[in-house]
Amino acid sequence: MTDPRSPIDTPEEVQTSQNPNNIVSEIPLEIISEEEMAIIEAAFAATRSLVKSPLRASSSPAHFQNNVRSIQSITLLSKRSLSSCSSQSDSLVVDVEDSGRLMSSQKRNRVVVSLLSRYRRKRGLAVTDITATEWCEKKMEYTLLCGKPEKTKAMEAGSSRHEELEEEVIKKVKVRVDSAEDVWALKFLNFIVGANQLLFDGLTRELPLVGFAEGVWMVGVIDEIRMPEGQSDAYPMLVDTKTRATASLPREPQRRNGRLQLMCYKHLWDSLVADDFPSRQFFEFFSLNPNHILSAEIRECTAKCGFAAETLTDMLRYSRNTWCMLPPAHEQLLLRYEFQGDQSLLGEDQFEYDLGWVKGQIKCSLEVWRGEREASYTPEDERWKCSSCKFASECPASNSCSPRRKDTEG
Repeated sequence: MTDPRSPIDTPEEVQTSQNPNNIVSEIPLEIISEEEMAIIEAAFAATRSLVKSPLRASSSPAHFQNNVRSIQSITLLSKRSLSSCSSQSDSLVVDVEDSGRLMSSQKRNRVVVSLLSRYRRKRGLAVTDITATEWCEKKMEYTLLCGKPEKTKAMEAGSSRHEELEEEVIKKVKVRVDSAEDVWALKFLNFIVGANQLLFDGLTRELPLVGFAEGVWMVGVIDEIRMPEGQSDAYPMLVDTKTRATASLPREPQRRNGRLQLMCYKHLWDSLVADDFPSRQFFEFFSLNPNHILSAEIRECTAKCGFAAETLTDMLRYSRNTWCMLPPAHEQLLLRYEFQGDQSLLGEDQFEYDLGWVKGQIKCSLEVWRGEREASYTPEDERWKCSSCKFASECPASNSCSPRRKDTEG
């Protein structure tokens, strides 16, 4: 899949769908302690000492950029947790705010939080956020700041193909939701139904996942899970299908990116089946009421599925019972490549899971998301990626690109 959808942005419709107009959004408020405020004020004082002269609103864009860059940013790596989640850290970047109004000493300076806190604080980090960072850290950063590029025809064709594959094994049922708790209840319900389908039929598709990995909450949707036939100790195999606009296999960086995606899914899957799921932190991070009464339609759906869930806590309990019935995912993972023109199979890439490598890749990505370091440009030997990047004209790295063929997949 190339559409970097997050199951938090658009809850998957495996058996259900939601009406986004009925979800009540909440704006999180963060209380800063006196100790933290003292640290921030000290940073402000240090920053002000670096300013040589006031910036003028009438300055030219080039002069403005030079002045801004001449001010050294101070990064404070705070070790406090996000919503009581251990190992979660924030990065506060304190800059002098330039809006042409640096006239008053009482003017409050701007505190910029990390990308993780700013864009994924109450949504969770998607697996596709990790793969997007691995592909190009700067492109990921530009996408967050400037917005997602419009879908290409290849991306739309890829999305349509995945819908076809999903409909081959899953019947969708639309269900109205009235709250964030209802949305999460549907995710858990879809996982339960999909897991049962896997156990009884040996195959399921578009299975939603949520887990706590490497100190962050991560979400994702697995394309396909197969249960090997004729094996007494069978382990489910995770499969991802990539569609290609050209009848050729992708380059190694694209294959590496696809392998990372599947390994992230296995990492989450294995943590769930090991019952490594901190429930209290889950409710706190996503600002959910565990005792919220689910909508009548959702309660009716659960009853039809053979269990009665009244609250989100009930649904989570049934989900945990399901996780405990499942074995870890197979050590072998499978990437499939299809030609969009006729849906013919171009090739398959079966590879072995590498826990150390995937954990290292996630941690490297989190360094950028947490603000521990600046986003890097793509390596010089992979600058051919810039030829299909929306932000190439603004990115210094694209100046070194040589015209080469574009690799496109859906």
